[in-house]
Amino acid sequence: MKKQILILALLATALAPMALKAQTYVADKTISLPGDGGYDYLAIDKVNHRLYVSHGTQVNVINLITEQPVGSIDNMKSVHGIAIVNKLNRGFITDGKSNSVVAFDLKTLKIIATIPLKDANGPDAIMYDPYSDRVFSFNGESNNSSVIDPKTLKQVGTVALGGGPEFAVSDGKGKIYNNLEDKSSLNVIDSKSLKVVKNYQLAPCGGPTGLALDAASQRLFTVCRENKGISVININTGKVTATLPIGAGVDAVAYDPETKLIFCSCGDGTTTIIKQKSADEYSVVQVLKTPVRAKTLALDTETHKIYLSVAEFEPGTRKALPNTFKVLIYKQQ
Repeated sequence: MKKQILILALLATALAPMALKAQTYVADKTISLPGDGGYDYLAIDKVNHRLYVSHGTQVNVINLITEQPVGSIDNMKSVHGIAIVNKLNRGFITDGKSNSVVAFDLKTLKIIATIPLKDANGPDAIMYDPYSDRVFSFNGESNNSSVIDPKTLKQVGTVALGGGPEFAVSDGKGKIYNNLEDKSSLNVIDSKSLKVVKNYQLAPCGGPTGLALDAASQRLFTVCRENKGISVININTGKVTATLPIGAGVDAVAYDPETKLIFCSCGDGTTTIIKQKSADEYSVVQVLKTPVRAKTLALDTETHKIYLSVAEFEPGTRKALPNTFKVLIYKQQ
């Protein structure tokens, strides 16, 4: 028995570095994209294996199999978020400066409608809720959410949020969770009644931006700029159960349910990667070096690759240099 225990111990020791190595991310490829202007969200269409990248007045589209650009959706004023509704073969884009949502065909990338938003200012984040079969834009300057029927391409409601909204996620069962950046709190929205049914304070989190959901463990991951941290929230109680340090200028967070890794992309040139050991136990496993201002990301849960967009800037300014925009791909080592 002692000999068997010793063999098992030695085997575990030998496998430990391999397991750690499998959790490490390294740079893989760079995809250069045409055009100038700012950038914001990235979104993945899992069905069609495409990556949508907001970029100034357009959305660049990348084939995730070939990892090559395949087209763009153009002629908007200020693109922010992208939502995908596969069953209707439609995508939806927030155009911040025109206070509208633009609908496009997922196959042809052609615009099929521009939907003006009532009582909305500064549409930013956008998401599709399968439970209510509605698209929600989150309007940062009017403190509300515009609700769109993806079939009729009409606005069907407005949700008063009580603060400036950032990212939002759906549990697929009738609840939408949405960060209020200026209130450092989290709204729980009933996607059928279009009402905020609960609001949770997120202290010690301050200035929450990105949000991700672990549906199996009933946990939310919110990343926060003011305290440079990520907080874990029990969605049943609204309690913050853990907080870990991350970099400065965070914008996005993604969770991989297979690898149990959480990715926090920060504008200071780091992406903090965190391992989920259990529902309320976490540890930082890597601080991945990325370019400064690579603050938003998307995760492909099939390949486990992460995609970050970034441009080069004139020194000391927020003006992007022409023809420097790109998407960076990182993969497990």
